[in-house]
Amino acid sequence: MAETIYDVTIIGSGPAGYTAAIRAGQYGLRTCLIEKDNKLGGTCLHVGCIPTKALLFNAEIWDHLKEAKEFGIDGVDARKLNWAAIQERKSKIVAKHAKGLEFLMRKNKVDTVSGYGALTGPAKNGVLTVEVSAAGGATDSIKAKNVIVATGSEARMLPGLEPDPRVLTNIEILALNAIPKSLVVVGAGAVGVEFASLYRSFGAEVTILEMLPRLVPVEDEDISKELARVFRKRGINFLTGAKVDKVDKAKNGVSVRVTADGKQQTIEAEKILIAVGRKPLTEKVGLEKTKIKPDRGFIKTNEWMQTDEPGIYAIGDIVAGTPQLAHVGAMEGIVAVSKIAGKGDKPIDLRKIPNCTYCHPEIGSVGLSEVKAEEMGYTVQLGRFPFTANSRASIVGEPEGFIKIVSDAKYGEILGVHIIGPQATELIAEAVTAMELEATVEDLMWTIHAHPTLAEAMLDASNSVYGLAINA
Repeated sequence: MAETIYDVTIIGSGPAGYTAAIRAGQYGLRTCLIEKDNKLGGTCLHVGCIPTKALLFNAEIWDHLKEAKEFGIDGVDARKLNWAAIQERKSKIVAKHAKGLEFLMRKNKVDTVSGYGALTGPAKNGVLTVEVSAAGGATDSIKAKNVIVATGSEARMLPGLEPDPRVLTNIEILALNAIPKSLVVVGAGAVGVEFASLYRSFGAEVTILEMLPRLVPVEDEDISKELARVFRKRGINFLTGAKVDKVDKAKNGVSVRVTADGKQQTIEAEKILIAVGRKPLTEKVGLEKTKIKPDRGFIKTNEWMQTDEPGIYAIGDIVAGTPQLAHVGAMEGIVAVSKIAGKGDKPIDLRKIPNCTYCHPEIGSVGLSEVKAEEMGYTVQLGRFPFTANSRASIVGEPEGFIKIVSDAKYGEILGVHIIGPQATELIAEAVTAMELEATVEDLMWTIHAHPTLAEAMLDASNSVYGLAINA
């Protein structure tokens, strides 16, 4: 029987890998998906995006219940949080979608192989070989004309620390059997502020330590200021420009020595979450046997996700120069497979990638910040509309935040949109679509938005660029 030679083999089944596998199957390519764990989905599905957002939704409901009387609902003062049930619901959501992925692989005729996949070198006679090491020690070889590396990332730790019941990464904090009374969060990026937000909702005393000058430092400065204002209002403590000097195990938790504004202080808490970014998992993938030269573990690719080794592609969190976001990895998988299949190629435009943070209030953004646009030489014209003037925001009881539009004064080009407030992670989709279709601010102004909706705030924000907002 002839040895199987796949059109494409994918190493890693996170959002980047499984999306690439499904699209390859849809294109009729003979496809193999290799996964080292015993379930498909990677970090995002099992210990990242999905379980975190499930907990955040529980936290949102819990916050609404605190305000039940304002909504005319009596008798909920004796509410009680069932943490075990919350964790069980989270696990059921994850399990459901993991099974869904197994179904999608069968539907699209994708062969799945369990084991650790590694490259063995350049192609021979146009065929690459991936060595697969199974959990029991057995090895196998997979042949393919093309290989996509999608091995993902893991949480970075502070030097000298290792995860344990008190020192947490995204993995451990999702599996806590009780809500900590106090929590220190190191890092005010998306992961840090999301966990700070949800555990504060559940009653924990939370302190965020951020080395850079502001919370969510990748966002527009006005977004950072508004988040800081709301977090103070919610009782979330934070120190910016803060350096963690040492973390010690204390009697009932951890003792964190930190320097901020030239002053050293000690903060004690039951748990500490390290949320200082993620590092690529490329050390044991066999890159040294190829022409690929990683940069701090990241793999350089061209716009079609091709590496320096012919026939080998890289997608997802391991790619140099692209955001470590699930939706970016997924689209990179589609781009790579499209190239392999000879279909209509369209590379990713880095300025049209949405960034979403699911803390309360939510944050959604796309494109250039005000400062970045000015640095690039644009004559910037701004629009801004507060949710406090939006009727739907009042109805749902979430009047905090605003929409900010950064535009080019000369042509009305939309350079960036920045949202903080209710459903910001959903509302940003309109801005991404507008930018993808090269719409101008004027195009948004003449787009009819239903009333009453949160989306109307986008209409008012676009009108406010020219001082014409109806509701402000």
